[in-house]
Amino acid sequence: MKYGRNLGVYLLGVAAVMVFTFGCPTDKRNNEGRTMVKLETTKGDIVIEVNKTAAPVTAANFLQYVQDGFYDGTIFHRVIPNFMIQGGGFTPDMKQKNTRPSIVNEAQNGLKNKRGAIAMARLNNPNSATSQFYINHVDNANLDKLGYAVFGQVVEGMDVVDAIAKVKTGTNGMFQDVPVEAVIIKSAKVVSKK
Repeated sequence: MKYGRNLGVYLLGVAAVMVFTFGCPTDKRNNEGRTMVKLETTKGDIVIEVNKTAAPVTAANFLQYVQDGFYDGTIFHRVIPNFMIQGGGFTPDMKQKNTRPSIVNEAQNGLKNKRGAIAMARLNNPNSATSQFYINHVDNANLDKLGYAVFGQVVEGMDVVDAIAKVKTGTNGMFQDVPVEAVIIKSAKVVSKK
């Protein structure tokens, strides 16, 4: 009886050492497929956790644009407070950049258009997303129903998203809700992987 109790204490100690040394297996599973991207903007930095497990095609597409430096020097060209901020396709003079082909829609991945979630902007065709993305300023459950694919979440810099959402906007040619003073993405880069 005494031996059994000591063996149990010993095994519990070994398990604790293994968890401390190697980490908990469930923690590893929860962190797989996530990459951090920092958007350095003229209003401050936004760090996004990209979910490659839930949205593999969308995440790979976004990360390729990041790695190519595509987003550097682009703007948030559509800003609607209490809705979202949209960017990733236009230069400060409102010239649209050339993109790679559109991707398949991954809206049915379980991720929701909640405050701080990043998702793909697109045309009416669900499979028309290319480079443009938006960050939800508030919970937008209606966008889930409409099939807009979320692929990550802001983990730092929601105060910057809030600041961008408050900028004065107007009409620029055929475009509405354009910031009067350009909000520029100075750089977009992968800052860590888990």
